[in-house]
Amino acid sequence: MTHIYCTLGPACSSLACLEAMVLQGLQGVRLNLSHASLEQEEDLVATVRSAFEHCGKPAQLLVDLQGPELRVGAFEEPVDIVQGNYIDLDRLRLPEAVAEVLQPGQELLLDDGKISIVVEGGGVAFAKRSGLLTSHKSVSLPGVDIELPCLTETDKANIAAAKKFGVAAVMQPFVRSRADLETVRAALDAAGASDVKLMAKIENLEGIEHLPELLEVADECIIARGDLGNAMPLWELPAAQKHIAAICREAGKPFMVATQLLSTMETASVPTRAEVSDIFNAVLDGASGVMATGETAVGKHPIEVVRYLANTVRSAEQFLAQSC
Repeated sequence: MTHIYCTLGPACSSLACLEAMVLQGLQGVRLNLSHASLEQEEDLVATVRSAFEHCGKPAQLLVDLQGPELRVGAFEEPVDIVQGNYIDLDRLRLPEAVAEVLQPGQELLLDDGKISIVVEGGGVAFAKRSGLLTSHKSVSLPGVDIELPCLTETDKANIAAAKKFGVAAVMQPFVRSRADLETVRAALDAAGASDVKLMAKIENLEGIEHLPELLEVADECIIARGDLGNAMPLWELPAAQKHIAAICREAGKPFMVATQLLSTMETASVPTRAEVSDIFNAVLDGASGVMATGETAVGKHPIEVVRYLANTVRSAEQFLAQSC
């Protein structure tokens, strides 16, 4: 059975919306802790639990740690980056680790690659791809390896609070080695949260390379296609997804598929045929879960997103049952 997950955000934070999503088939939620801590999101977590309880369903709370991920800082207003224009790099509030390695000609991919800029020197960059950049969105530098610790101080505090908030699973982003996961597992054990599942997000080439050893430690794998798609030409991403799925199946390890499953539904009320086919094929490949991200966090139609996810998953499962 393939489970349906969504990402929490302002678009789906009300009790009424969450209840409607649960009734459409939602089985669990992802809370992105790159933007706030568990303690700061206590009210939202309580609302999630109330929504599932009112619908007579068990709630699965998945939390996504910060990990060794690079993000822009906080903005009072979104930064409008226009293709063909120049942007002052200081406006982007890049992490110090990024600023230290920037060289002319270096490309920066922002917000899961939706925005692309190229450093020109003199503190400015040229915009190759437009977008509205909001606070704390991801930054990646193709071809540049920046070493960061696998857990931040905020991550450690959130892990310590995991049991109190009833967290079912912790997602570790940008997993690079078995040692990363062992560090997170040790922190969970020390916090009395040994029963909390550990999910490894595969979103870089190191994660793919070390996948067999990662699966020895992780309880589940997440094919996180946003940043994974930044790590390679996009036309290579489908093969990478199939490769990861095959290794997980062979190891008997569950895997989830996430990112841009229904991306157009951030604005549109109906998905594209390609998006529905993508979800259908993920189920056929054996995905244990599919997860919406921005579609439910900030999109205009979070309830419809869950409806399309759930109905497509059911259709794929019926197809599989009839094919056996």
